[in-house]
Amino acid sequence: MTENKTGRATSGFSGAVDWRLAARTGAALVPAGPRTSRGVAEQAVAELAAASIRAEGPVREVSGLLDDRPVPEARIVDRPGWIAAAAESMAVLTGTETTPTGRFVGKPAGVQAGTMLAFLSTAILGQYDPFTGADGTLLLVAPNIVGVEKVLGADPSDFRLWVCLHEVTHRVQFSSAPWLADYMRTNVDILSEVGEEPLSDMLTRLLAEVRSRRAADAVDDPNSRGIVGLLRAAQAPPQREALDRLLMLGTLLEGHADHVMDAVGPAVVPTVAEIRGAFDRRRQKPSNPIQRVMRALLGVDAKVAQYVRGKKFVDAVVDRVGVTDFNTIWTNPETLPLLDEIDDPTRWITRVLA
Repeated sequence: MTENKTGRATSGFSGAVDWRLAARTGAALVPAGPRTSRGVAEQAVAELAAASIRAEGPVREVSGLLDDRPVPEARIVDRPGWIAAAAESMAVLTGTETTPTGRFVGKPAGVQAGTMLAFLSTAILGQYDPFTGADGTLLLVAPNIVGVEKVLGADPSDFRLWVCLHEVTHRVQFSSAPWLADYMRTNVDILSEVGEEPLSDMLTRLLAEVRSRRAADAVDDPNSRGIVGLLRAAQAPPQREALDRLLMLGTLLEGHADHVMDAVGPAVVPTVAEIRGAFDRRRQKPSNPIQRVMRALLGVDAKVAQYVRGKKFVDAVVDRVGVTDFNTIWTNPETLPLLDEIDDPTRWITRVLA
């Protein structure tokens, strides 16, 4: 265990990744986005920037989360831009902002991480990053948003605002509950304490294990199957508990954002019902075998399951107790849902609100 220049403890796991190399590798490998004219691209960028501001009011009204922090402008990026931002965020989150010293230190893991980022960059529509910038950074990946709206046959203006509602909700979550960022950092630090096993060796071992399992089962129970299950099984109790806390937080954040984006309703997004239906059908559409393997290995299927489980939890609690009492959930780490509560909202209501 060592300390970085900020004084935060780091481990061989987090420090073994050259994130600058990861960004360069990802940018070199990422496939181009959907073709479009310069005029259409510029119009999409302008509309997304405006939609990210317009979404703030409805999100605040529906979520009941209010604060007086300023609304920062969104960053509209392409796929390489998202890769660069994601690599920077991971470096900050793991406390490894500087490139590891030594000719080969961090290089193999950097290439692997860059390959992962290249794949993920083709699917990400937007992302709120609470770890960079004075007030966090809201990223919107314009070519992916334009590509998906075309595939869905969605109204472009409605779809762009709908996406912004989800991502702006994440920004509001963190601005209204500033302790969330430190909570995530703390658990990532705990999760990083995995000894001196190189990341490349760990990934090789996990990949070998995946071949003997049905990784696609991650959709059924993301806490016990697939790559998430393998990671949990490989961890000591403190790391396993930290992973569970991060999984539950991610499930809550994603589910709450989905709840808000749909609860805003047709007064703001006229075709919201059609968009949700088409979007869910797209999520469930089977992909080719290579994509299925990649999705399982990178936890994409588990993330999709997070949206479904989290939204079901939030819908149920808000329906039972209302938005004001639901927002007790943002008070502190003790009010977040536990592992056995996310699929049984009554347990959370009894423990926290009774």
